[in-house]
Amino acid sequence: MSPGAEAEDLAATLLTRQGLKILSRNVRCRGGEVDLIALEGATVVFVEVRLRRNRQFGGPAASIGPAKQARVTLAARHWLAGTGRRWQTAPCRFDAVVLAELSLGSVEWIRGAFPEKV
Repeated sequence: MSPGAEAEDLAATLLTRQGLKILSRNVRCRGGEVDLIALEGATVVFVEVRLRRNRQFGGPAASIGPAKQARVTLAARHWLAGTGRRWQTAPCRFDAVVLAELSLGSVEWIRGAFPEKV
């Protein structure tokens, strides 16, 4: 299993333990991707998972810039227009789960990591 897949598994474990239900994983469309889509109560949560062991350039959260945010938002719109159409009118939020290493102890969940643009 790749480090990215392991990081996504750890993120899914954390979110599930916090009461979220994972709806989908690795949603891709032309020009976009989102790692995890979860449901927290009535809110659809689009989650970007980042593993960055080297903090020289600001750590994993710093790597989620405007271009990455746009790709996640594009995939979120794509999912809501198709597979997730039943949640089109639900509130949405963009979170990040960042890891400095592959362990549950290093997982940080950032709610509302970037503005909703769906």
